[in-house]
Amino acid sequence: MDTSDVEGIGRLSQKFRQLDEEMSKIIVGQKKVLRDIVITILSKGHCLLIGVPGLAKTLIVKSFSEALDLKFSRIQFTPDLMPSDIVGTEIFDTETNGGKKFKFIKGPVFANMILADEINRTPPKTQSALLEARQEHRVTAAGTSYVLDEPFFVLATQNPIEQEGTYPLPEAQLDRFMFNVYLGYPSKEEEIEIVKRTTGAVQDEIKPVFLKNEITEFQELVRKVPVSDEVLAYTVDIVKKTRPESEDAPKFVKDYIRWGAGPRASQYLTLSAKALAAIEGRYTPSRDDIRLVAESVLRHRLILNFNAEADSVKVDEIIQRIFA
Repeated sequence: MDTSDVEGIGRLSQKFRQLDEEMSKIIVGQKKVLRDIVITILSKGHCLLIGVPGLAKTLIVKSFSEALDLKFSRIQFTPDLMPSDIVGTEIFDTETNGGKKFKFIKGPVFANMILADEINRTPPKTQSALLEARQEHRVTAAGTSYVLDEPFFVLATQNPIEQEGTYPLPEAQLDRFMFNVYLGYPSKEEEIEIVKRTTGAVQDEIKPVFLKNEITEFQELVRKVPVSDEVLAYTVDIVKKTRPESEDAPKFVKDYIRWGAGPRASQYLTLSAKALAAIEGRYTPSRDDIRLVAESVLRHRLILNFNAEADSVKVDEIIQRIFA
């Protein structure tokens, strides 16, 4: 890293602290969730937020759009939502000279930050409309490709307890989410503070912290953060231990895991560890950084078998045992 990159990490760390202060005006607690979303954005990834109703999933994403000063679109996923409702559609338009031609009307996916609210409430055909956008940062309609404006990232929410009328996301689509973040209930003190803030007459407003071009600059900076060979080897070893067919896998992995994590997990562990180190003002990630991001990266990439279900073994328990 050269001098400008070192200075850039200092600026990023300072900006992250400012962002944390601004978000705390609206969001009480949930510090790890906020940190994971920032890491996702800096790593050019996408994030899936899972939590019961009322935990401010939508409010968190909306507040981020204000703090990052980006074009924001909210797509409410419902069973009757069509792919054209996301990507856009062609209409037969009359020109000023009297001629007629097809005109493409861009859908809500043409924004910087997309909130895919309750993404599991729409059929797989509609879910797939976001696949090209998330992977290639472009969409194709009627044979024409349209490049999406950078930065571009999708923050999707999912309700884990309402199963009626839902369509579980296929494993291949889940794998394209960098992070799977669980939102838990607030503590008693946090809930008291939430009630105070939301039932009073005065509501705080979030001021923009990151400009659009700054985000793309910091995304490039995160890619430049060096990682030691020792940390890379440690990362790959951890991912290999999640694969039951691997000779390095512990017995409990062979007993409870049907499919382990693929190479994308190693990539995302490394990228997210880089981003975590950068926002904390450090110039290279350590093993501890890999441990801190591991659950969010791995929990949706490990497929449990029937033995795990019979023994009530949770995927987070297995990840913790691998590190232990």
